[in-house]
Amino acid sequence: MIGVTSKAAEIIKNNKDFTLFSWSKQAGLNPLNVDRAEGVYFWDRDGKKYLDFNSQLMNVNIGHGNQRITDAVSRQMKEISFIYPGAVTDVRGQLGKKIAEVTPGNLTKTFFTNSGAEAIENAIKIARLYTGRKKILCQYRAYHGATYGAISAGGDPRKHAVDDQQAPGFVRVENPYFYRCPWNSNSMEECGELALRNLEQVINYENPSSVAAILMEGESGSSGCIKYPKNYWKGLRKIADKYGILLISDEVMSGFGRTGKWFGVDHHDVTPDIMALAKGLTSGYLPLGGTVVTDKIAEAFNEKHLTIGLTYSAHAVCCAAGLENVSIIQNNNLVENAALKGAYLEQKMLALIEKHPSIGDFRNTGLLGCIELVKNRKTKEQLIPWNAQGDQAILSGQIASKLKELGMFTFVKWNFIFMAPPLIITEDQIDEGLEIISKALEIADQHYQA
Repeated sequence: MIGVTSKAAEIIKNNKDFTLFSWSKQAGLNPLNVDRAEGVYFWDRDGKKYLDFNSQLMNVNIGHGNQRITDAVSRQMKEISFIYPGAVTDVRGQLGKKIAEVTPGNLTKTFFTNSGAEAIENAIKIARLYTGRKKILCQYRAYHGATYGAISAGGDPRKHAVDDQQAPGFVRVENPYFYRCPWNSNSMEECGELALRNLEQVINYENPSSVAAILMEGESGSSGCIKYPKNYWKGLRKIADKYGILLISDEVMSGFGRTGKWFGVDHHDVTPDIMALAKGLTSGYLPLGGTVVTDKIAEAFNEKHLTIGLTYSAHAVCCAAGLENVSIIQNNNLVENAALKGAYLEQKMLALIEKHPSIGDFRNTGLLGCIELVKNRKTKEQLIPWNAQGDQAILSGQIASKLKELGMFTFVKWNFIFMAPPLIITEDQIDEGLEIISKALEIADQHYQA
């Protein structure tokens, strides 16, 4: 036992002494020391078991430890591990073809990247090269990645630290956030119409001939799983076509079955001009992203130079992981399972909403959902303020600590508790997760002001 403890301490020491951790002050960190993972669970080096109710960063769609990926990667490495991106490999072509089959409409060609942020960066670059315009319209409550272009596109307050260095050409608009509608609408549909009207007004203020693209998450994720009104995406398509603007769907989080359909936009029967992919493309087993374009955009670069490139673009081993991962999703009907288990989760949440007054709203699509906590349901005052810092964030930390203590890993951000488990989750495991969340919500209920 002493040897095991000593090894665990050495692992933590090496990580803290020689690596940097994201989104954190480096002093005082207490990171999980993970030993192994299987299915919807993982274990730390003390043997404690955690239910992964967030698919890590909403990306381990097929669950942990699937050895089909291991075998596919091993086979590929015996063949060819790396060849420069100007060469072709069998697996690159196969994965590109598979993506063309599952993406909507005439999205046919993929430029492979190493991450979701790079997929966004290249989507922006392609839109600007194709249109000859520069401005990109985005939403305030959205996150697109941490590279300079991607973080400038998003409205997530994590970008405030680099605001004075942000990339130029990004213009943000309000979300159609019905629960907190900026226009005090009376219905979700009205909120959507007003948001579209505002967006078109901003386009005209900014000069339509200067706007290259509208960039939206296929389905809202870490900004609060804000549900799109049914008319919203189709309205975006109509406005984009009216002004010759491209429509980019960020499906990094909402893609590959996460929402109960292959992609978030599939809920709205819309085909964007460009789609950014990552996360569920390999379920996190290896880093891989992609920027997918329509045949029309692809054809424009037959004679025009396409000024994009990455050393590891279409890395053969990562493509092998992606191809096998998509096959697993298909073979195991995980898209359908996400829809079914999402419906079960929503039904079971009714009891929690009844029990815990601090739940102001619950929003979910497939297996991408979150609870929004309030001090009072009538006033909708947030239990923890947006972008809470210091003392204001203590309660959020207490809720997160309780979930961890009870054996759950999930994303707690401000007044949001997220639920995005692997798509393989069972009803019993959902029940297990909701029981843990219910106990943590007792902390939130203590601060409710009736």
